[in-house]
Amino acid sequence: MINTFLFDLDGTILPLDWSVFEKEYFKKLSVKLSDHFKPQELIKYVWDSTAKMIGNTGGIKTNKQVFFESFYASTGKDIEAIFPLFDDFYLNEFNELKNFCKTDINMINTINILKERGYEIVVATNPIFPMTAVEARIGWAGIDKGIFKYITCFEKMHYCKPNIEFYNEVLEVIGKKPEECIMIGNDVEEDIIASKLGIKTYLVENYMINRSGNEFYSDFRGTYKDLYEFIISNFSCLNYKTL
Repeated sequence: MINTFLFDLDGTILPLDWSVFEKEYFKKLSVKLSDHFKPQELIKYVWDSTAKMIGNTGGIKTNKQVFFESFYASTGKDIEAIFPLFDDFYLNEFNELKNFCKTDINMINTINILKERGYEIVVATNPIFPMTAVEARIGWAGIDKGIFKYITCFEKMHYCKPNIEFYNEVLEVIGKKPEECIMIGNDVEEDIIASKLGIKTYLVENYMINRSGNEFYSDFRGTYKDLYEFIISNFSCLNYKTL
């Protein structure tokens, strides 16, 4: 009986082309930290430390701890000088990236109708950003962050997608079983992998990412509009159906 919806953020709740967003993100971050790093140098350090987060399987340290331990070990920079710049960046310059994102009325309506009908909703974004940046992007999508029961971020989580332990951790935190949930996302590798735990999956095709190009199976798939119609047809108010 499905009673909980897990949503990816980038390319799902928030319509965006990740390749464009990533490029503009690093442009702005490079300017912010230009007194300390050359652009290509900074990009390498950030991606190397992000890879450490994604590859971390210890489950003890938060993703934030893993990232910054790697970042400072690689750069040799003074944490007291650099860390405030990251915080300030996400509070200010990061918000300019809104210009490279869109909103979709079907996605907005989908989430609002699920809330109205009594379902629990979780933002299960890959937790490689701080909460400040995650909440900002939810707002850019035209959605109230207060709708969500839980929002993943790198301060809270101990695993990243596509590690299946990310989904185990989410389930543990929200107190749900796999059969109670459906994962909705646009990334074949990172989102559809939730099916390995028995979580139903819905692939949003508008900004679909399939890096490997391999064949895959998703329980359901379609556009933003298709998703809205799927919700309207299958999930009545306080009448959870088994799919």
